[in-house]
Amino acid sequence: MPGSAGSALDGGDLRADCANCFGLCCVALTFSVSADFPVDKDAGEPCRHLRTDFRCGIHRTLRPQGFQGCTVYDCFGAGQKVSQITFGGKDWRQAPESAERMFAVLPVMRQLQELLRYLTEALSLEPARPLHGDIRHALDETERLTRTDPDTLLALDVAAHRGGVNTLLLRTSELTRAQVRGKKKNRRGADLFGAKLKGADLRGADLRGAYLIAADLRGADLRLADLIGADFRDTDLRGADLTGSIFLTQAQVNAAKGDSATGLPASLSRPAHW
Repeated sequence: MPGSAGSALDGGDLRADCANCFGLCCVALTFSVSADFPVDKDAGEPCRHLRTDFRCGIHRTLRPQGFQGCTVYDCFGAGQKVSQITFGGKDWRQAPESAERMFAVLPVMRQLQELLRYLTEALSLEPARPLHGDIRHALDETERLTRTDPDTLLALDVAAHRGGVNTLLLRTSELTRAQVRGKKKNRRGADLFGAKLKGADLRGADLRGAYLIAADLRGADLRLADLIGADFRDTDLRGADLTGSIFLTQAQVNAAKGDSATGLPASLSRPAHW
Protein backbone atom coordinates (compact mmCIF):
# COMPACT_ATOMS: atom_id res chain seq x y z
CA MET A 1 0.00 0.00 0.00
CA PRO A 2 1.46 3.38 -0.94
CA GLY A 3 2.35 5.63 1.92
CA SER A 4 0.41 8.72 0.84
CA ALA A 5 -2.42 9.68 -1.44
CA GLY A 6 -0.35 12.00 -3.59
CA SER A 7 2.50 9.57 -4.14
CA ALA A 8 0.12 6.73 -4.92
CA LEU A 9 -1.66 8.78 -7.56
CA ASP A 10 1.63 9.64 -9.25
CA GLY A 11 3.31 6.27 -8.71
CA GLY A 12 3.31 2.96 -10.52
CA ASP A 13 0.94 0.88 -8.35
CA LEU A 14 -2.09 2.31 -10.13
CA ARG A 15 -0.57 2.53 -13.59
CA ALA A 16 0.03 -0.18 -16.15
CA ASP A 17 3.46 -1.79 -15.92
CA CYS A 18 3.64 -3.84 -19.11
CA ALA A 19 7.12 -5.15 -18.27
CA ASN A 20 5.61 -7.11 -15.36
CA CYS A 21 2.42 -8.21 -17.11
CA PHE A 22 1.83 -11.27 -19.27
CA GLY A 23 0.23 -9.23 -22.06
CA LEU A 24 -3.17 -9.89 -20.53
CA CYS A 25 -5.05 -7.04 -22.21
CA CYS A 26 -3.68 -8.28 -25.56
CA VAL A 27 -5.26 -11.69 -24.98
CA ALA A 28 -8.17 -11.47 -22.54
CA LEU A 29 -10.09 -8.66 -24.23
CA THR A 30 -12.26 -8.67 -27.35
CA PHE A 31 -11.44 -6.43 -30.35
CA SER A 32 -14.05 -5.49 -32.93
CA VAL A 33 -13.39 -3.76 -36.24
CA SER A 34 -14.12 -0.09 -35.62
CA ALA A 35 -12.44 3.30 -35.43
CA ASP A 36 -10.44 1.85 -32.53
CA PHE A 37 -9.33 -1.47 -34.05
CA PRO A 38 -8.66 -2.62 -37.63
CA VAL A 39 -9.36 -6.30 -36.89
CA ASP A 40 -11.68 -8.59 -34.96
CA LYS A 41 -10.23 -10.60 -32.07
CA ASP A 42 -12.07 -12.92 -29.70
CA ALA A 43 -11.49 -12.93 -25.95
CA GLY A 44 -8.76 -15.44 -25.09
CA GLU A 45 -7.14 -15.14 -28.51
CA PRO A 46 -3.68 -13.48 -28.45
CA CYS A 47 -3.34 -10.38 -30.59
CA ARG A 48 -1.27 -11.15 -33.67
CA HIS A 49 1.19 -8.44 -32.64
CA LEU A 50 1.87 -9.91 -29.16
CA ARG A 51 5.48 -11.12 -29.02
CA THR A 52 6.78 -14.11 -27.11
CA ASP A 53 8.12 -11.77 -24.42
CA PHE A 54 4.55 -10.41 -23.92
CA ARG A 55 5.43 -7.04 -25.43
CA CYS A 56 3.64 -5.34 -28.31
CA GLY A 57 5.42 -5.67 -31.65
CA ILE A 58 3.96 -2.41 -33.00
CA HIS A 59 3.84 -0.32 -29.81
CA ARG A 60 5.37 2.76 -31.43
CA THR A 61 3.01 2.71 -34.41
CA LEU A 62 -0.28 1.63 -32.84
CA ARG A 63 -2.24 4.70 -33.93
CA PRO A 64 -1.00 4.79 -37.56
CA GLN A 65 -1.87 1.10 -37.87
CA GLY A 66 -5.40 1.61 -36.58
CA PHE A 67 -5.04 0.35 -33.02
CA GLN A 68 -6.13 3.58 -31.35
CA GLY A 69 -8.08 1.58 -28.76
CA CYS A 70 -4.84 0.13 -27.40
CA THR A 71 -3.41 3.60 -26.78
CA VAL A 72 -6.48 4.58 -24.77
CA TYR A 73 -6.94 1.46 -22.63
CA ASP A 74 -5.65 1.64 -19.06
CA CYS A 75 -5.78 -1.30 -16.67
CA PHE A 76 -4.87 0.87 -13.64
CA GLY A 77 -2.15 -1.64 -12.76
CA ALA A 78 -4.45 -4.67 -12.87
CA GLY A 79 -2.33 -6.50 -15.43
CA GLN A 80 0.82 -6.70 -13.35
CA LYS A 81 -1.11 -7.46 -10.16
CA VAL A 82 -2.93 -10.41 -11.74
CA SER A 83 0.32 -11.62 -13.32
CA GLN A 84 2.66 -11.26 -10.37
CA ILE A 85 0.42 -11.54 -7.30
CA THR A 86 -2.81 -13.38 -8.11
CA PHE A 87 -1.03 -16.01 -10.23
CA GLY A 88 2.37 -15.81 -8.58
CA GLY A 89 4.41 -14.87 -11.65
CA LYS A 90 3.51 -17.98 -13.65
CA ASP A 91 2.28 -16.96 -17.09
CA TRP A 92 -0.51 -18.49 -19.18
CA ARG A 93 1.97 -20.03 -21.61
CA GLN A 94 3.83 -21.82 -18.82
CA ALA A 95 0.58 -22.89 -17.20
CA PRO A 96 -2.11 -23.08 -19.92
CA GLU A 97 -4.50 -24.70 -17.45
CA SER A 98 -4.70 -21.36 -15.60
CA ALA A 99 -5.21 -19.22 -18.71
CA GLU A 100 -9.02 -19.14 -18.67
CA ARG A 101 -9.19 -18.10 -15.01
CA MET A 102 -6.39 -15.56 -15.44
CA PHE A 103 -8.20 -13.87 -18.31
CA ALA A 104 -11.49 -13.91 -16.36
CA VAL A 105 -9.86 -12.31 -13.30
CA LEU A 106 -8.42 -9.38 -15.29
CA PRO A 107 -11.66 -7.35 -15.69
CA VAL A 108 -12.53 -7.91 -12.03
CA MET A 109 -9.11 -6.71 -10.94
CA ARG A 110 -9.29 -3.75 -13.28
CA GLN A 111 -12.50 -2.55 -11.65
CA LEU A 112 -10.95 -2.85 -8.20
CA GLN A 113 -7.80 -1.02 -9.29
CA GLU A 114 -9.92 1.73 -10.83
CA LEU A 115 -11.72 2.13 -7.50
CA LEU A 116 -8.34 2.33 -5.75
CA ARG A 117 -7.41 5.12 -8.15
CA TYR A 118 -10.52 7.15 -7.30
CA LEU A 119 -10.30 6.47 -3.55
CA THR A 120 -6.65 7.50 -3.52
CA GLU A 121 -7.53 10.76 -5.19
CA ALA A 122 -10.42 11.29 -2.76
CA LEU A 123 -7.95 11.04 0.13
CA SER A 124 -5.90 13.85 -1.40
CA LEU A 125 -8.86 16.26 -1.55
CA GLU A 126 -8.84 18.57 1.46
CA PRO A 127 -12.54 19.52 1.30
CA ALA A 128 -13.37 15.83 1.78
CA ARG A 129 -11.39 15.59 5.02
CA PRO A 130 -14.53 14.76 7.09
CA LEU A 131 -14.84 11.61 4.98
CA HIS A 132 -11.19 10.58 5.02
CA GLY A 133 -11.69 7.93 7.70
CA ASP A 134 -14.40 6.18 5.69
CA ILE A 135 -12.43 6.63 2.47
CA ARG A 136 -9.33 5.08 4.03
CA HIS A 137 -11.40 2.13 5.25
CA ALA A 138 -12.86 1.59 1.76
CA LEU A 139 -9.41 1.90 0.21
CA ASP A 140 -7.91 -0.67 2.60
CA GLU A 141 -10.76 -3.10 1.99
CA THR A 142 -10.48 -2.71 -1.78
CA GLU A 143 -6.73 -3.25 -1.63
CA ARG A 144 -7.30 -6.37 0.48
CA LEU A 145 -9.67 -7.74 -2.16
CA THR A 146 -7.07 -7.25 -4.90
CA ARG A 147 -4.73 -9.57 -3.01
CA THR A 148 -7.14 -12.47 -2.62
CA ASP A 149 -7.03 -15.70 -4.62
CA PRO A 150 -8.55 -16.17 -8.09
CA ASP A 151 -11.65 -17.98 -6.84
CA THR A 152 -12.45 -15.22 -4.35
CA LEU A 153 -12.03 -12.58 -7.03
CA LEU A 154 -14.25 -14.42 -9.51
CA ALA A 155 -16.98 -14.87 -6.87
CA LEU A 156 -16.87 -11.22 -5.81
CA ASP A 157 -19.99 -9.09 -6.27
CA VAL A 158 -18.10 -6.23 -7.86
CA ALA A 159 -21.25 -4.19 -8.52
CA ALA A 160 -22.15 -4.21 -4.83
CA HIS A 161 -18.65 -3.19 -3.83
CA ARG A 162 -18.62 -0.40 -6.42
CA GLY A 163 -21.96 0.81 -5.10
CA GLY A 164 -20.60 1.32 -1.60
CA VAL A 165 -17.49 3.09 -2.88
CA ASN A 166 -19.52 5.25 -5.24
CA THR A 167 -21.55 6.62 -2.34
CA LEU A 168 -18.32 7.90 -0.80
CA LEU A 169 -17.10 9.31 -4.11
CA LEU A 170 -20.38 11.17 -4.62
CA ARG A 171 -20.11 12.77 -1.18
CA THR A 172 -16.47 13.61 -1.90
CA SER A 173 -17.49 15.25 -5.14
CA GLU A 174 -20.19 17.35 -3.49
CA LEU A 175 -17.84 18.63 -0.80
CA THR A 176 -15.11 19.42 -3.31
CA ARG A 177 -17.30 21.12 -5.89
CA ALA A 178 -18.91 23.24 -3.16
CA GLN A 179 -15.75 25.39 -3.32
CA VAL A 180 -17.21 26.93 -6.49
CA ARG A 181 -19.75 29.53 -5.50
CA GLY A 182 -23.17 29.74 -7.06
CA LYS A 183 -25.22 27.18 -8.94
CA LYS A 184 -23.18 24.49 -10.67
CA LYS A 185 -24.25 22.81 -13.89
CA ASN A 186 -25.56 19.30 -13.43
CA ARG A 187 -25.01 17.36 -16.66
CA ARG A 188 -24.56 13.96 -15.06
CA GLY A 189 -25.00 11.23 -17.67
CA ALA A 190 -26.04 13.83 -20.25
CA ASP A 191 -25.84 13.15 -23.99
CA LEU A 192 -23.46 15.90 -25.12
CA PHE A 193 -22.30 14.16 -28.30
CA GLY A 194 -20.79 16.84 -30.54
CA ALA A 195 -21.97 19.61 -28.20
CA LYS A 196 -20.74 23.15 -28.90
CA LEU A 197 -19.24 24.10 -25.54
CA LYS A 198 -16.34 26.27 -26.65
CA GLY A 199 -15.31 28.58 -23.81
CA ALA A 200 -18.03 27.25 -21.51
CA ASP A 201 -17.83 27.92 -17.77
CA LEU A 202 -18.09 24.41 -16.33
CA ARG A 203 -16.37 25.07 -13.02
CA GLY A 204 -17.66 22.67 -10.38
CA ALA A 205 -20.00 21.00 -12.88
CA ASP A 206 -21.23 17.44 -12.40
CA LEU A 207 -20.27 15.68 -15.64
CA ARG A 208 -20.17 12.16 -14.20
CA GLY A 209 -20.79 9.68 -17.01
CA ALA A 210 -21.58 12.42 -19.54
CA TYR A 211 -21.21 11.52 -23.22
CA LEU A 212 -18.85 14.19 -24.52
CA ILE A 213 -17.83 12.30 -27.66
CA ALA A 214 -16.53 14.76 -30.30
CA ALA A 215 -17.74 17.71 -28.21
CA ASP A 216 -16.08 21.10 -28.70
CA LEU A 217 -14.64 22.11 -25.31
CA ARG A 218 -11.93 24.38 -26.63
CA GLY A 219 -11.01 26.93 -23.98
CA ALA A 220 -13.64 25.62 -21.57
CA ASP A 221 -13.11 26.01 -17.81
CA LEU A 222 -13.44 22.59 -16.17
CA ARG A 223 -11.73 23.35 -12.88
CA LEU A 224 -13.21 21.38 -9.98
CA ALA A 225 -15.60 19.60 -12.37
CA ASP A 226 -16.40 15.97 -11.53
CA LEU A 227 -15.37 14.01 -14.63
CA ILE A 228 -15.63 10.45 -13.36
CA GLY A 229 -16.67 8.15 -16.19
CA ALA A 230 -17.15 10.98 -18.72
CA ASP A 231 -16.62 9.81 -22.30
CA PHE A 232 -13.94 12.02 -23.88
CA ARG A 233 -13.46 10.13 -27.15
CA ASP A 234 -12.38 12.70 -29.75
CA THR A 235 -13.43 15.55 -27.45
CA ASP A 236 -11.63 18.76 -28.42
CA LEU A 237 -9.87 19.97 -25.27
CA ARG A 238 -7.48 22.39 -26.92
CA GLY A 239 -6.86 25.28 -24.56
CA ALA A 240 -9.29 23.88 -21.97
CA ASP A 241 -8.45 24.13 -18.27
CA LEU A 242 -8.84 20.82 -16.46
CA THR A 243 -6.44 21.65 -13.63
CA GLY A 244 -8.11 20.78 -10.36
CA SER A 245 -10.81 18.71 -12.05
CA ILE A 246 -11.61 15.59 -10.06
CA PHE A 247 -11.59 11.89 -10.93
CA LEU A 248 -10.13 12.44 -14.40
CA THR A 249 -8.00 9.51 -15.59
CA GLN A 250 -5.17 9.11 -18.08
CA ALA A 251 -7.38 6.92 -20.27
CA GLN A 252 -9.91 9.74 -20.65
CA VAL A 253 -7.16 12.20 -21.54
CA ASN A 254 -5.65 9.77 -24.04
CA ALA A 255 -9.00 9.47 -25.80
CA ALA A 256 -9.35 13.23 -26.29
CA LYS A 257 -7.72 15.84 -28.51
CA GLY A 258 -5.64 18.52 -26.85
CA ASP A 259 -2.62 20.75 -27.23
CA SER A 260 0.16 22.44 -25.28
CA ALA A 261 -2.36 24.94 -23.89
CA THR A 262 -4.60 22.26 -22.35
CA GLY A 263 -4.31 22.41 -18.57
CA LEU A 264 -4.17 18.99 -16.88
CA PRO A 265 -3.99 17.80 -13.27
CA ALA A 266 -0.38 17.30 -12.14
CA SER A 267 -0.86 13.52 -11.84
CA LEU A 268 -1.64 13.09 -15.56
CA SER A 269 0.65 13.17 -18.57
CA ARG A 270 0.17 14.99 -21.86
CA PRO A 271 -0.41 12.32 -24.57
CA ALA A 272 2.23 12.06 -27.28
CA HIS A 273 -0.40 12.37 -30.04
CA TRP A 274 -1.40 15.86 -28.84
